[in-house]
Parts: sequence; structure tokens; C-alpha cells
Amino acid sequence: MNIRLNLVATTSLVALLSVSAASAQTMEELIEGAKAEGMLTTIALPHDWCGYGDIIASFKAKYPFLTVNELNPDAGSADELEAIRANKDNKGPQAPDVIDIGLSFGPQSKAEGLVQPYKVSVWDEIPDAVKDADGYYYGAYYGVMSFAVNTDLVDNVPTEWEDLLKPEYAGQVALAGDPRASNQAILGVLSAGMARGAAAGTASGEAGLQFFKELNAAGNFVPVIAKAGTLAQGTTPIMVMWDYNALAARDTLAGNPPVEVTVPTKGTLAGVYVQAISAYAPHPNAAKLWMEHIFSDEGQNGYVKGYCHTARFNTMVAQGKVPQDLLDALPPAEPYEKAYFPTVEEQDANKNAVVSGWDSVVGANVQ
Repeated sequence: MNIRLNLVATTSLVALLSVSAASAQTMEELIEGAKAEGMLTTIALPHDWCGYGDIIASFKAKYPFLTVNELNPDAGSADELEAIRANKDNKGPQAPDVIDIGLSFGPQSKAEGLVQPYKVSVWDEIPDAVKDADGYYYGAYYGVMSFAVNTDLVDNVPTEWEDLLKPEYAGQVALAGDPRASNQAILGVLSAGMARGAAAGTASGEAGLQFFKELNAAGNFVPVIAKAGTLAQGTTPIMVMWDYNALAARDTLAGNPPVEVTVPTKGTLAGVYVQAISAYAPHPNAAKLWMEHIFSDEGQNGYVKGYCHTARFNTMVAQGKVPQDLLDALPPAEPYEKAYFPTVEEQDANKNAVVSGWDSVVGANVQ
């Protein structure tokens, strides 16, 4: 897939019919149905992640008849799928309507029957490489893996994965998630493995686990889920996370402490997040309105404002739909030109290696 770049990139009768029916609804019908439902339940959408705070606010302004019920903002992709499983017979407020998950979790959600198909009105503008042909999940945005560094505490900012093993970084390096459940953390391990020359997939997972085993043995790894607060407090002076999260943390802290964001030139990795509607959504019409909103010009520009590159980025730029101030605020293009977009199969193989091997190989209980 290449969004800012130029990326090359057994269904039942009931499912086929639902695709057709879902796509055939008009906006007026969706709005009327959503009014009757009165609520949308999201999960795992921190307000400082990819501009979601403003995106949710604009959705509320557009559809004031809907209450947005936000579940567990810090959940990982695996947690989102578990929330659907655990609440499939529950139509109450703990049942998510929509999910935002790493690309490798898309096929799993479809195979388990956890999501339902819906093709948004701009379906043709979403690159084929990041969407399920039947509409079960579809990519909204991507970023690249980076290091966010508290320069009050770190004199020499690391620029490559191998730098993190240096003794000067003792007790300073953390992942922004649990690598047994978080897509962001799992792909952080993939990036580390690729930096050591491993091919994306099982090999990158195994090489990445070995890297983190060494990092942990050296005393450099901190088994804490890193975020802006832990960066500022000094608990995790070096955070491994998506560039848009790192840049948002920098902005949130506003120089107290100063934060520098770097993208490693070895193992430069891009990660796509996909959207889907729960097969058991209590509010299916509201869920579809949400999908239409986040893929609209307004929603896509909300992601860009949050430093993300989006599914419709190239098309919207060509049409003059992305404000120049948003384009000017994006990081330099060079890291994105080098970034590798792993396939669904490569991500899935890496995920299996990391999730199954983290405890036995690394042995650090991240929480």
C-alpha cells in the first residue's frame, strides 16, 4: 500500500446479501435509523491518537441526536476483538459498535465472524491493498514507527534501533503497548527485527524478540506502557510508538519537557489501521454514519490534523481538499518514502511469532 506514496499494492449468501443491503442504504435512511438508536459506542480511541478528539467532536456536532459512548481508550487491537466476543449477546453500553484495529487483525475479525460488511460511499478511493474486497474492514490511516525522546533526560537522542542497546539508555526504553495484545507494540517488534535484516513475517518476529531479549537483559527496557504522561514523568524517557502519537505527545507537553521525534532509517516501518463494524453492533445505523464521517473529507482531514496519512490522502490532495496548513504541519516526506508496508500475511506471521513468543523469549510483563 502507498497512500502518501504510490503503493503497489468463503462468503455465505447471507453475508453477500448483507453487503448489498448495507451499501444500498441512503444517508437519509441511516440518519433516521441512527436517530432511533440514539447512541454510538466506540472503543480504543484515545483523543490524542491520530486526531480522534476533534474527529469525535465533529461527529457529535454533525449528529447531535447521538450520544457517543467511549469505551476503554487505551485498549489494544486484541482487546477490541475480545470486547466483541464478550458482549455478543449483550446490547448494553459495554458492547462496541465500531473498532479501529491493526491491519493484521482484520482477517482474524472476519474469519471469526466478529464484524459485518459495509462499504462507505467513497469505497473506490480506498486502496485495494488495505481493504477487504467484501467490505468487512478497510484502512483509514497509517503512520511510521518512531522514537519519542524526552531530551531533558536523554542527552544523545537515539536514531537507530541498535542505539537503544547502549548502556547510556539504562531504564529508559519502553513500548507504547503490551506486545501480546497491542498492534502498535507488535509492529514495534517487527520494525526492530527488520532493522537487523530479517524479512517481514515470522523471521522479523523472531529477530525482534531477540532484540528485546537483549534490551531487557541489558536493563534498558522498561515494562510499562508508554504514553505522554510517563514520558514527562521520566518513567519512560524513550518511547517506541507511531509517529503521529509521538508528535501528539510532543504537542501535548508543549516543551515541558522538550520532546524530539526520530524515525529510524533501518527497519523503517509503516502501519495501517483498519475500521470495522461489529457483527453484533447494538447501533448499526449509527456505526455506518460513523464510517461515513471518518472517510468523509472532514474526517480524513481530522486524521491529517492528527499527523496521520490517510486512505484518501493522494486523491484529496490532487483535488485540493487538504488545507495547506495541514500539509505544512506534516513531518518531512523522506521517512515515508523509505517505509516498508508489510502485507497482511507478513503482519499476521509476525504477530503470531511475537504474541506466542514474548513471554518465553523476552519475559517482561508489560503493563
